[in-house]
Amino acid sequence: MNTSIQGAHQERADVCSAAQTRRIAAMLDLEDATLCEGAPLPFGWHFFLLGGATRRSELRSDGFPGFGVPLPDLGLPRLLLGGRRIECQGSLRIGSDIRRSSRIAKLKEKDTPAGRIAVVDIESTLAEVDGPASIQETQTYLMLAAASGQASKPPASNPPEAAVIDAEFTKVITPDDTLLFQYSALGFNSHKIHLDRAYARDIEGLPDLVVNGGLATLLVTETVRVDLGADPIAISTRHVAPLYSNRKMTIALDRSGQGWSARIYDESNILAASMEITCK
Repeated sequence: MNTSIQGAHQERADVCSAAQTRRIAAMLDLEDATLCEGAPLPFGWHFFLLGGATRRSELRSDGFPGFGVPLPDLGLPRLLLGGRRIECQGSLRIGSDIRRSSRIAKLKEKDTPAGRIAVVDIESTLAEVDGPASIQETQTYLMLAAASGQASKPPASNPPEAAVIDAEFTKVITPDDTLLFQYSALGFNSHKIHLDRAYARDIEGLPDLVVNGGLATLLVTETVRVDLGADPIAISTRHVAPLYSNRKMTIALDRSGQGWSARIYDESNILAASMEITCK
């Protein structure tokens, strides 16, 4: 692999904006009375600080803007989120000045039965300029070959089995097009699989708009924070299947050590993601 690609990085200054924070609260249908300057930013709400200010002429063909760190052109035009890890050292303060750095930490190409793919890790750090708080996040993406463009495909020979959902706490949410748009806009994410239904169906062969992996994760951590009254400080997520707009997803939570084990199931009770959440 070209070492210059793996070392590609970006640094920039930003502000943990109160206005953006209030918009996230509105998206989540929450009151914003406590979201004033100096207050701690709720866990997971930092996603708007990771958006890359990628010029339109430099976007990938699928619209993915990245994090200001250009992904290499490997002839693999599709992109899916495979997982993420987030660790917080304290809480960023709303209104504080932030230093952000992002880099390609790992890029590995490999051949699979489904064809050639590449796995890329993008590491980002957000740190207060005048404070000790920081957030480290690693997102793992799968770069895939072009799809056939046919949304209707024959069933797999060994389709995943529907689960019987048994958990201490469950919650059903139906993400819709408006929620996908708001989350994408707040994170300056123009990835077309979340916004352009014709592209998702006709070009990538998907049945509908894909729920952002980050949005699915945020809905889980908000369930832990708001519904269960816990205080997340770290999360590790693995995505195994897409979730689609206007279809219900079930969040299942069980206590695990110093936190919660979470699973997300799609409308057919097929596992879509698993998470380990550490709380204070």
